[in-house]
Amino acid sequence: MATVKQLLQKKGFQVYSVAISNTVKQALNLMAEKSCGAVLVMDGTTLAGIFSERDFARKVLNENCVLDLPVERYMTKEIYAVSPETTIDECMALMTQKKFRHLPVMEGDNLTGIISIGDIVLFVIADKDILIRSLENYIVGHDYNQ
Repeated sequence: MATVKQLLQKKGFQVYSVAISNTVKQALNLMAEKSCGAVLVMDGTTLAGIFSERDFARKVLNENCVLDLPVERYMTKEIYAVSPETTIDECMALMTQKKFRHLPVMEGDNLTGIISIGDIVLFVIADKDILIRSLENYIVGHDYNQ
């Protein structure tokens, strides 16, 4: 069964983050610059929350678009994280059950990455393609031996 560690080895371990004192506008600028749907919000070296496109759409816009306020005010504070050993299936189940799209990856107290539902979909598709090619090669090879 595929794990988060395998996904991160393909995707990379890059994490984009802002400090809790950064403004919403600074967080949005980083997300636009890096073409990502969420940034982690850090209080020093501690993960304090996550700020996503959904947070912006649902929270900030409801308060008349106050972009100069700290991102801490609008971030999601209830964080679900996974370990590198968590299976991809477990991640999909958690994301579906809790209705979010990004998962920080933690090894103990250390942040080691972040994965999104998009990362998972790409990984699963690639994994299925490999399986399909392997089965096709097996069938073709098997047919030639008859």
